[in-house]
Parts: sequence; C-alpha cells; structure tokens
Amino acid sequence: MEGLDKIPLSYATVSIGYKDDPNLKDAHTLPKKLDAIAAAGFTGIELGFPDLLSFANQHLRPAEQDSSAGTDEIDEYDYPNLCAAARVVKTMCDAKGLTVVMLQPFSNFEGWERGSEQRKNAWKRAEGWMEIMQAVGTDMLQIGSSDTPAEKIGKDRSRFVGELQELADVMAKKKMRIAYENWCWSTHAPDWEDVWDICKQVDRPNFGLCLDTFQSAGGEWADPSTESGMIEDGRSKDQVERDWKASCEKLSKTIPADKIFILQISDAYKPKPGPLAKDDIDGLRPRGFWSHAYRPLPFEGYLPVVDFAQAVLKTGYRDWFSYEIFDSGPDGKGKEYDLIEFAKTAMACQKKLADACAKAS
Repeated sequence: MEGLDKIPLSYATVSIGYKDDPNLKDAHTLPKKLDAIAAAGFTGIELGFPDLLSFANQHLRPAEQDSSAGTDEIDEYDYPNLCAAARVVKTMCDAKGLTVVMLQPFSNFEGWERGSEQRKNAWKRAEGWMEIMQAVGTDMLQIGSSDTPAEKIGKDRSRFVGELQELADVMAKKKMRIAYENWCWSTHAPDWEDVWDICKQVDRPNFGLCLDTFQSAGGEWADPSTESGMIEDGRSKDQVERDWKASCEKLSKTIPADKIFILQISDAYKPKPGPLAKDDIDGLRPRGFWSHAYRPLPFEGYLPVVDFAQAVLKTGYRDWFSYEIFDSGPDGKGKEYDLIEFAKTAMACQKKLADACAKAS
C-alpha cells in the first residue's frame, strides 16, 4: 500500500452540481464546476458530454438568441460546434492546471446488427466523440457495457468483442484509448469479470478497464430493490459477504495494473423511505435508476467501497482515482450544496479512503 499519497485525483464534471440553467443566477455551469474542482486540489476531470453540450449552448449562442427567439439549439450531433466549445474548455482546463483525463459516458455502442440504423448511429457518435477528444486534448473514451435489451442486441460476446476490436483499431490510429466499464445493470457485462473477459478477448494495447466501486459493489453485493439493501437470491447474508470478499481477492490477483485505465469512486445510499421497485423505473432498470441519484461520497452510504478500492490497489494500480458522485440524498429528491465546499469534502474523503485501504491491508 505504498504510494497512496501520490495517486492523481480526478472529478467527473457531470457528477458535481445540481443546476445547469444559464438563466439561473446560481446555476452550476461547467466553468463554475471547473473552478470548484481545481480549488479543491483535483488535477484532472472526466469531461461529461452533457456538460460540454450545455456549455456549447451557453458559450456559442449569443444571449439574445435563445430558444424563445426561435434559434435552434446546438444538439448532440453538431460536432463542429461541440469541438469549438471543447477547445474553449481545454483552454480553461489548461489555465487551471486540470488534465482532461477522459470523455464520458459513451453508451450502447456494441451489439447492433450490421447495416442497421442503430449501428450507423453508434459509429457516427463514436467518430464525432473522437473529434471532440482531439479538440479537448484527451486520449481516453469511457464506454459502458451496453444496457440495450437482449432482444435487440443479443448476448453473443464474440460479436461484441469483434465490434470493440474494430473501434479500438480505429482509435489506435489516433493514439486514443478505450476504458470499458461494467455497468451493473448491463444486459451482457454487469460484473468486473465480464468486462475483464471481454478485455482479454479484444486484446488491444489501447483497450483497458474503467473500474468503479459503485458498479461492482452495487452489482455483486447490494440490491436497491430489497429490504436489506443487499442481494437476496437464496444465499445467506454471510455467504453474499464471503462471495464478495472472494471476488475482490480474485480481482487483485487477476487483472494486471496496466489494464486498469481509471478507477471511479462513489458509495450508495440504501434508498428511503423503502426499497426501489423491482421493475423498470422511468424507463431505467432499478440499478440504473439508483446510479443516477443515490451515490454519495465513500463512508456516507453503505457499500463496501474500501474492499473494492483496496483490491484495485493490490494489483499495483496507482493511476487516476476519479470521484463520480451523484448525491441527491437518500430519498433521491435532490440536495443543495456549495460547489467548492462539496469538492473540498471529496478531496478530504480521498485521504480517509486511502487510510482505510492501508489499514485494512
């Protein structure tokens, strides 16, 4: 557990702040987020695409040309304007000493039938996002394991691997990398072992993993739709705990440190006043809905965050720890806070997390 004080720290822009309306005086716009992240001592950001899109509309459209005047907004496919905004973001980050570690979150890339409109759209987005990456000065793209229903994309892992190889090869020519993440509500790769198996099969130097304390603990140990908040699948609580510990130990002995490109950090609340529904909520699977609003800083929720962070550190990994905190309170209804103070609290949390990992080793 040496070198924990040298780990570079990042913050995901899309996960800090709660308002981004340019018409509001106290809006949490991207420039204010960057100010807070830098002031707290973070040296990197994950640039959230929604933040870039919002900033493009705020920065590139004159104030008098708002939607009420009938002016078209910049949309998610307007890559020339998004790249122009990205160059401004790069200038702001450079001035604050912030590295743009990664552009995120790219979803539902793999699985579409060849020749389908969905596949064409996935590639259109990928090509556009690569242009944005060049403009903002980052070499890494986060891709989440698809949550498109199986009846639309199937579960043929060999096909997914081939598609990801194809994308990795295109990105390699641009000296870009893919950080592939297991989303715990994914159709085909909800666990770290799933994405690691895919990573091994893709077998490209520029294809690695985005691991996440929430995604793994929230998928293997916890369940927001049960009374206990833990998985209730016939195993005893003690067995779930033992299986989780064994999974963490296996990760620490299985994944080479150089195939982990980034570790995202967050905890989770046990939802209040009671468990979430077991069926889809607002079009999202329960864990997907949970992910969007119930993720506080470590030690403020109930997940075994230290177990997973320590397992990653045991591989020898000492690269980016990135905080991705979607904290709308235990009821998910919203939580107001000062941006700078919140970011500083996250920075203080990192020392507590590092100390806990060292103590538990």
